[in-house]
Amino acid sequence: MNDRALGLRPLTARSVVLSTLLGSHPPRLPVQSLIRVGGLFGIAEGTVRVALSRMTADGDLLPVDGTYELTARLLARQHDQDETRSPATRTWRGRWDVVIIDRTVRPGAGKTALLGALGTLRLAQLRDGVWLRPDNLVRPWPPSLPAPVTHLRAMPLDDAVGMARRLWPLEKWTTYASALLAAMADAGDPARRFALSAAVLRHLRTDPLLPPALEPPEWPGRHLRREYSRFEADLGRLLRSPMDDHPGLD
Repeated sequence: MNDRALGLRPLTARSVVLSTLLGSHPPRLPVQSLIRVGGLFGIAEGTVRVALSRMTADGDLLPVDGTYELTARLLARQHDQDETRSPATRTWRGRWDVVIIDRTVRPGAGKTALLGALGTLRLAQLRDGVWLRPDNLVRPWPPSLPAPVTHLRAMPLDDAVGMARRLWPLEKWTTYASALLAAMADAGDPARRFALSAAVLRHLRTDPLLPPALEPPEWPGRHLRREYSRFEADLGRLLRSPMDDHPGLD
């Protein structure tokens, strides 16, 4: 696939700043470090400063003593991103998480937030108001969701493999993951590598994280994570090079 078919997004000052901070632990860097990272991709200092101001006004960043750090909303995104890269799983014993949305929930911002939360939890919709997934992820269940729901655990499925294929577009996911792996093996300049890195993370966030018994043959999820970790380490060394005069930021 070419870059357009892969859905690679053009680099902007905002995307570079955001991706750099999301990949930093803690997610806080001096202004000059962010300017220098932007410079690696041909983004002018003034453009980076404008992006920082706009992201602050939008509630994405918090300026603190000459640094910028992620706000609470984006800290949650970083946590989700970290979990996506290294998911905690357990042996699947046939149970499924089932969420039933109360009929009183009407279309609107509340329902949109609820569906977003269910997607983050890696549930998929079986039919209107009924969402489920295999109970194989190690995570605390949220004490509350944005709208009234009933949460159950059940073992009602005779054809669990068929159900997984019905809930998620597994063949399509595999095809795109394979294309990303091929592109990573042939990545050249830093800007393309950076764009590929972001595309891989977006795709991993849609991985249903199925137990092995429900995965199609040669499922590429784990392979994509391994290759991404190597790819990210190389990219991280490049991004850290402008920050070498700021010890203690790693």
